[in-house]
Amino acid sequence: MVEFNDYVQPNFALAEGSLDANVFQHSVYLNKFARDHKLALAELVTIPTAPIAIYSRRHRSLDEARAGTTVALPNDPTNQARALVMLAQLGWIALRPDADPVKASEKDIVRNPRGIKLLPLEAAQLPRALQDADYAFVNGNYALASGLKLADALRTETISRNYVNRVAVRSGDLNKPFARDIAAYRSRAFLAWTEQHNPGYAKTDYQLAMLAQKKP
Repeated sequence: MVEFNDYVQPNFALAEGSLDANVFQHSVYLNKFARDHKLALAELVTIPTAPIAIYSRRHRSLDEARAGTTVALPNDPTNQARALVMLAQLGWIALRPDADPVKASEKDIVRNPRGIKLLPLEAAQLPRALQDADYAFVNGNYALASGLKLADALRTETISRNYVNRVAVRSGDLNKPFARDIAAYRSRAFLAWTEQHNPGYAKTDYQLAMLAQKKP
């Protein structure tokens, strides 16, 4: 197991052969990164995913937002779009009607009636931002790594399939034996492990299908 503290190096390490697989990203990020950097990477299997959510150490409720409220959010384009869509759903901002929810940026904000001050930061820094900002959007992996509990979030994203995390491998390795072994994520044993150890995670389509088969 090799740990990284950013969203950039894991894909370069995978492409150059330092890793056989990585697991940290959704399809929007994977596809854009691979295209931008001309890397031959491919999705192997989806995995249960901790959603992005909004947290606060200063406020007990989202209703406490006032003029000048500071909101920290990811500065990478795909995760920032998720945060902006949630802010629009809260009514704190309004986005252009034709804004693509997968690609929304600060340029798409057409109204900010509460005068919210947005503080874009690297995703890994967002848990620390809770010391200074009124609210912060924190990606699930960084929330858990910093000791935050998913149940403590003031609002959690209803995660779409675009943002379910994936295991990525080099495109030429998709059919190798080790890749087939990694696909054990699809097993009922892993479903049981997920239910015991990952409360609050969004389950994958194949896990939901297995759960549906259990019902009478």
